[in-house]
Amino acid sequence: MIATTTYAQGLKTLTLEDLNFGGNNYHNMVPKHRYTTWWGNELVRTDVEDCYIVNKNTGIETELFSLENINKWSGMDLHHLYNITFPVAGKTQVLLNDGKKQMLFDWKDKKEIWHTDNNFNGSTQASNFNYTSRATAYVKDWQLHVVNAKGKDKQLTTDGSRNIVYGQSVHRDEFGINGGLYWSNDGKKLAFYRMDQSMVTDFPLVNIPELDWKPAEGESRIATPAPEKYPMAGEKSHKVTVGVYDVNTGKVIYLDAGDPTDRYFTNIAWSPDNKTIYMFELNRDQNDCRLVSYNAENGKKIAELYRETDKKYVEPLHPITFLPWDSSKFIMWSQKDGYTHLYLFNNKGEQLKQITKGKWVVLNFLGFDEKHKSITIESNELSPIQKNIFIVSLETGKRALMDDNGKGWHTGSVSPDGQYIVDSYQTPTIPNNIAIVNTANGKRTSYYKAEDPWKGYTVPTYECGTIKAADGVTDLYYRMVKPLNFDPKKKYPTIVYVYGGPHAHNVDARWHYCSRGWETYMAEKGYLLFILDNRGSENRGKDFEQVTFRHLGEEEMKDQMKGVDFLKSLPYVDADRMGVHGWSFGGFMTTNLMTTYPDVFKVGVAGGPVIDWKWYEVMYGERYMDTPQTNPEGYANCSLLPKAKNLKGKLQIIIGLNDPVVVPQHAFSFLKACIAAGTQPDFFVYPGEPHNMRGHQSTHLHERISQYFFDYLK
Repeated sequence: MIATTTYAQGLKTLTLEDLNFGGNNYHNMVPKHRYTTWWGNELVRTDVEDCYIVNKNTGIETELFSLENINKWSGMDLHHLYNITFPVAGKTQVLLNDGKKQMLFDWKDKKEIWHTDNNFNGSTQASNFNYTSRATAYVKDWQLHVVNAKGKDKQLTTDGSRNIVYGQSVHRDEFGINGGLYWSNDGKKLAFYRMDQSMVTDFPLVNIPELDWKPAEGESRIATPAPEKYPMAGEKSHKVTVGVYDVNTGKVIYLDAGDPTDRYFTNIAWSPDNKTIYMFELNRDQNDCRLVSYNAENGKKIAELYRETDKKYVEPLHPITFLPWDSSKFIMWSQKDGYTHLYLFNNKGEQLKQITKGKWVVLNFLGFDEKHKSITIESNELSPIQKNIFIVSLETGKRALMDDNGKGWHTGSVSPDGQYIVDSYQTPTIPNNIAIVNTANGKRTSYYKAEDPWKGYTVPTYECGTIKAADGVTDLYYRMVKPLNFDPKKKYPTIVYVYGGPHAHNVDARWHYCSRGWETYMAEKGYLLFILDNRGSENRGKDFEQVTFRHLGEEEMKDQMKGVDFLKSLPYVDADRMGVHGWSFGGFMTTNLMTTYPDVFKVGVAGGPVIDWKWYEVMYGERYMDTPQTNPEGYANCSLLPKAKNLKGKLQIIIGLNDPVVVPQHAFSFLKACIAAGTQPDFFVYPGEPHNMRGHQSTHLHERISQYFFDYLK
């Protein structure tokens, strides 16, 4: 067990305005950072008022220009310099965008190189700019447009609508998708998604008008429909196709991928010569994944390069990446050996080698070093709760650690030539340090050390350790936040904070073990907080993650109850005053634990909870549960509706009324089941809010959550 502790008397007390991201003082209470970008192989720091070039060997900064001057020289109206980029190595040119126009500007000669007007900005549904061709693709009023370098706007579609969606994220943002516009490297061709969701059922969300007690003349007092296209598990899903627009010819073609019914297309990539498009194609069962290449000129299928199947599911989350020194070879991610690793293939689909291997996972790919034929990655090889930076030789597979001590959570940015890494890192006791690493000799130059923003405040104790999972073998990591001025002779009310679902984890080796601000707040109020990453959570390998397949919630609860057994073994935990809280999948877990173990948990707060997986969306739900038609027993066993009768303690359910992720039907149905069973949950709703509360409403939310425990878990 590792612990970090701070005790002091007469210091200020942290509040939710300090600790919650919506709080009025939150921005002053998070570790400071320095934002950097690359100008070729030169390192540049961008800030609100100034921009600096950074000496990579000393960390010394020299000003390039100020916000005031760049606005005066260019005639732009920038409010900060965070988002500027330097697209031309060796030339004193910066790319500026103030929302009204985009400009390439030479700050040395104080002259404009070129600009394009952004008259379409502000109301676009999607946009993507390509520097090489200076063309911008955007979607407005559902229609796809392209503006060329001369500012000529061409509308490519006329049938765009809520039913026919162009150029935006598809498949409910699953499979690593976060957009729908993909420029070729030279910017002369644009690949884009077209999603036909006319067959998908609308879920009837509603907008409540924000009116004064006396509305203005002509202002409606009536709520308006805000339907959400929502494909529930086992129901009809949308159909996606991929189009390609040629800027030079003005023509649009579509990839000949066949019938898109019950198929997923993801991770679109362009070949280095811009002639071929690659994408992963997945069946609806998500257990058969294929990498396919297409001719970008005519859309014809070229070849199926790779196929991966799994008895449970395959998750393609990353596009392929070609080697900059050999356009016939590419790197591909796969979990086929049980852990997420990188593989080298040629463009014929032949696997040349497995680049990384071991009982750990690659977390991120950062870049190439062409001179040494190596890559830079982030992985958790050293510990499941760490992220460390390694250089990996593609020829030998040998790895070199780029951290100074192999501890903590490191996030890297690599120069284009791979010779330098900006390493921003935290440890449980370090808020944020930044070093510049020379990859050739491993020399680290200290660049920035953030001060502890909580200096002068009372701070509880943060600990981390492991317990065995319900299988008796697997190590699970936990975080514990002990009450302020902890006394081991006292007994404390204890709250289990839980998420527990796929593609997330709570415990890692960041500052305070990545503890949430709300945990600190509750610890300062005399509560002990316990957080456990159960089996089914991320970054521990395929077997660890897939143990929940077809029965979500069951194995997760077994592990969480092992955590409860551990808590009960501690003399300072009051087993008669135990609560639980979580949001989304954590709301599902909270409700599940409250109704499955009603004599263990006295108080619970469930936010945005899934109640029955047959009401959740197709892509996520069917990956982990199959369909209700093929897995009726699993869906029945995982439903919380039959458990409504078991509720004994105090349970508050909180949702956003306009939640498009876990739709309100879940919470409403559980309330109806409780009414029928005669049990008494509490309920609170945030009108107009989605799945998570935004802005200062998040502070209000956490005040409410806290008060519920203050009232009933004293």
